[in-house]
Amino acid sequence: MKTNNPPDKDQVFPLDPHKQVCFLKNTVSNPRILVGDYTYYADFEHVDRFEKNVKYHFDFIGDRLIIGKFCMIASDVTFIMNGANHLTKSISSYPFAIFGKDWSAAMEGKSYPTKGDTVIGNDVWLGYHAVIMPGVTIGDGAIVAAESVVTKDVEPYTIVGGNPAKEIKKRFSEAEIQHLLRLEWWNWDIETITQNVQHLTGDQIDALAFER
Repeated sequence: MKTNNPPDKDQVFPLDPHKQVCFLKNTVSNPRILVGDYTYYADFEHVDRFEKNVKYHFDFIGDRLIIGKFCMIASDVTFIMNGANHLTKSISSYPFAIFGKDWSAAMEGKSYPTKGDTVIGNDVWLGYHAVIMPGVTIGDGAIVAAESVVTKDVEPYTIVGGNPAKEIKKRFSEAEIQHLLRLEWWNWDIETITQNVQHLTGDQIDALAFER
């Protein structure tokens, strides 16, 4: 059965008149923050706080925060970007050069460490007050527990928690995970997704084993 009434991906507040939940891509202004359709951000105060929680994101570094489709981002999730990095292999990690004057040449021939873009996959749930460190990749379908500090990559469909975040368990068997990664349901057209929401909210993965 065809449907023509899915939620509007271009609506800012999909639970209007409630202003504490937004479809995030419709609110961000920084061109180096890329967000997929239907990813939502919930904030106890107001969704305008999201970009304030992307810390040390300086233009001259050029790193990006890339967030996939259908992600769930809780209030006070913080992304630490590469601008926070200091020297770690030098005698001092102090950033002398940024203060100029006779210290301005302190970084000649040197560079601050960078770990590249921070990438959040599709269908990822980031729990309340989680912290994502620079250059981390969080795989599709992963879950990050509240108050966790993610310092390294998270595999798809893996639940992690703690400081530093460690694997708690896999959400599915390895065969099921590979099947879901091949399906990439988040890339289906919205009508197909809408027709399958009962399957997507269930636990019978075989119900999604069809040609789209």
